[in-house]
Amino acid sequence: MSETTSSRLAGHALVEALVAQGVDTVFGVPGESYLAVLDGLHEHRDQIRFVICRQEGGAAFMADAHARLTGRPGVCCVTRGPGATNAAIGVHTAFQDSVPLILLVGQVASDQRDREAFQELDYRQVFGPGTLGMAKWVAEVHDANRLPEYIARAFHVAMQGRPGPVVLALPEDLLTTPTTAPVLPRVEPAEAWPAPGALRDLRSRLVAAQRPFLLVGGHGWTRDSALALRRFAENWQLPVGCAFRFQDTFDNLHPQYAGDVGIAINPKLAQRIRDEADLVIAVGVRLGEMTTSGYTLLTPPRPRQVLVHLHPGAEELGRVYTPDIALQASLSCAGKALESMAAPPQVPWGAWTAAAHADYEANREHPPVAPLDMAVVIKTIERLVPADTIYTNGAGNYAGWLHRYLHYRGLALAGKTQLAPTAGSMGYGLPAAVAASLTQPQRVVINLTGDGDFLMNGQELATAMAHGARRLISIVVDNGSYGTIRMHQEREFPGRVSGTHLANPDFAALARAYGWRAETVGSTEAFEPALAAALDSGQPSLIHLKLDTDVSHTRGTLSAIREAALARLARLARQKP
Repeated sequence: MSETTSSRLAGHALVEALVAQGVDTVFGVPGESYLAVLDGLHEHRDQIRFVICRQEGGAAFMADAHARLTGRPGVCCVTRGPGATNAAIGVHTAFQDSVPLILLVGQVASDQRDREAFQELDYRQVFGPGTLGMAKWVAEVHDANRLPEYIARAFHVAMQGRPGPVVLALPEDLLTTPTTAPVLPRVEPAEAWPAPGALRDLRSRLVAAQRPFLLVGGHGWTRDSALALRRFAENWQLPVGCAFRFQDTFDNLHPQYAGDVGIAINPKLAQRIRDEADLVIAVGVRLGEMTTSGYTLLTPPRPRQVLVHLHPGAEELGRVYTPDIALQASLSCAGKALESMAAPPQVPWGAWTAAAHADYEANREHPPVAPLDMAVVIKTIERLVPADTIYTNGAGNYAGWLHRYLHYRGLALAGKTQLAPTAGSMGYGLPAAVAASLTQPQRVVINLTGDGDFLMNGQELATAMAHGARRLISIVVDNGSYGTIRMHQEREFPGRVSGTHLANPDFAALARAYGWRAETVGSTEAFEPALAAALDSGQPSLIHLKLDTDVSHTRGTLSAIREAALARLARLARQKP
């Protein structure tokens, strides 16, 4: 666009540029370093909503969740120094989870740079772009007339190839500089389709296989592409596993679904991938530590299995594993490309696929636990809420109940239903739930959170109330412990608990102080009426679950883990000369 535009402050031009990119919501915490942007948000308040959060980490998580639901970059505005470093957790999560996010950071005035001015940081150093950095691109804008150019490029970088976060630093004097620079048109990522020759090679490998396995996940799927992926799996009768915290990529009720491939993986599924599969087709996933069980399901750099890796980022292909076939493709195209491969009239692995699904369903069975059975809690939630309910969680052992016992309905049927950090970020679930409720208010949002996890961003209860979140329920699993670390302690140093006990508040009373509806539940029988009342209330609700510290979603309680560890140490002691 080359036409002239009337002069306005660069901070106003920035907001106009966001509107041009289709942004209707910005999350953040206000700061004096970007007052001109705040004024621009006021000027354009009928086009763009500023969700004022209570801490920058929560704001960045909300922008991340917004991006997962919309497919476009989430935008977060923070002030310099402490504001930016508070938001860093959201940037790191977006990077590891391949989520498009744009962090706009107010910066000290240009004439004060490099003097260690008040809250000054060099954001290129802080967010360090690169393979092991926190952002795909970090830049500082120095020319008000180029600000729309930087915004457009930020959207392009955030969405293109492997999606991820971008950080732009904005000196406060730059934001108050008048500019006539026109905004640039909406950026759309270029879509990549795998080479036809590579698809022919993949089909040949599939025809020659005896026990192939399809592993799917990642961000960037559309409903159409996910539906095409489903048809590809059905045409070839493939068993399908979803990568860690991407369980909504494929319908968990489908007869070919084999389970989630992540933390606390079903041992039978791990054996199926590690020891039995002769071909693994990994589509959209990074094949990171959690999905590969510490790089043991597939052994780097050359797995035992034939590996076909399809990913939108060229730099990801071959980075850890050397695939037999590498295909670069946008996930919006991936399912359609795979579906184009004609399947033979018969395949030899049909019974193997059926057995994988049977193993998955068998793993959802469990012995009863009293007085509060979390497996029943999860199954009750699934039974009472709509199929398109959005589930959010942060990090902690409590999340294992969701992963193991909930049927995620899949993108092709219900849209995005799982918002959870593969980066293992505590405190993600509640802000993500608030953002989900504000982004798609017609849908029910269920946040499952642990006591330690909840209090890392519990202040965002206030954000939910301030901005009108309604169909939102937070379920706090309170076992008085940092449970994941306690579990590792019991395994490595049995009986020597240190630093993992928590002294908790009355979470229901805390929620009511924020204006939420809340109640405490201590038994399995009491949970269903509490959930039904929350669903009927029409207001944000919190259910506080009191759980014994010893209860675990893993195979065995913490007591059993402790006893097994003690027995192992005793055996090692006897073996010493």
